[in-house]
Amino acid sequence: MVEKQGFGTILMHAVLIIGIAIVCFPIYLTFVGSTLTHFEIIRPPMPLVPGPHFIDNYSEALTAGITAPVGRMLLNSFVMAMGIAIGKIAISILSAYAIVYFRFPFRMFAFWAIFMTLMLPVEVRIVPTYEVVASLGMLNSYTGLILPLIASATATFLFRQFFMTVPDELVEAARVDGAGPLRFFKDILLPLSVTNIAALFVILFIYGWNQFLWPLLITTKPEMNTIVMGLKQMMPTADDYGNWPVTMAAATLAVLPPVAVVIFMQRLFVKGLVETEK
Repeated sequence: MVEKQGFGTILMHAVLIIGIAIVCFPIYLTFVGSTLTHFEIIRPPMPLVPGPHFIDNYSEALTAGITAPVGRMLLNSFVMAMGIAIGKIAISILSAYAIVYFRFPFRMFAFWAIFMTLMLPVEVRIVPTYEVVASLGMLNSYTGLILPLIASATATFLFRQFFMTVPDELVEAARVDGAGPLRFFKDILLPLSVTNIAALFVILFIYGWNQFLWPLLITTKPEMNTIVMGLKQMMPTADDYGNWPVTMAAATLAVLPPVAVVIFMQRLFVKGLVETEK
């Protein structure tokens, strides 16, 4: 029995290592390409060890880029992703709190109206949304990038479901102690929701970081481009060879912020997804 368990453990680790290698190998090749010259990349076979041009290629990407400096595009993507993640969580948790703990006319109608927006993705409502943003003068601005995307029916639903699991005795105890609605929300619900907030933050940050269509539509100035837009613009077209070392350096840099967020919040993220007892 012990031998079977040992063999099973070895097999699971072997499968895990193979899976990690398959996923990470293209990323490793991208990093290797970002340290080579253009001719070393396009001349087969491509080297599998990093080259000596790491500093040159990354410096050129960060300061010059192709349409705009990659450093500027990374900043735009970071501001957009943070704004979307924080905005979605703030609006969703307050909406869920109001729906669960306050009694007002058409309360459930408001919830189902929010929930039904899941059937309307951004692509369906993008033209009227663009019209509103343009009429308010928010083109080529962080506000225009963030504000139309901060409503989230999914996050509202998840927070509502969690708030409904909070025991009524806790609400009654807070009321007996003289805690008003804001104090109950700040001192009780927020601490209980930390793991849920962390899990949603990771998901929503990556969602905001990977946005392409909306930034492409409302930004016309190169300095407002996001990194996803920049990578698309760096790709060579037709007979153009492109600048592959700089493109691969930009791609490598574009992966780092989402990876850093996942690593930094990994424990809370996993706990928020799998924890059932609060």
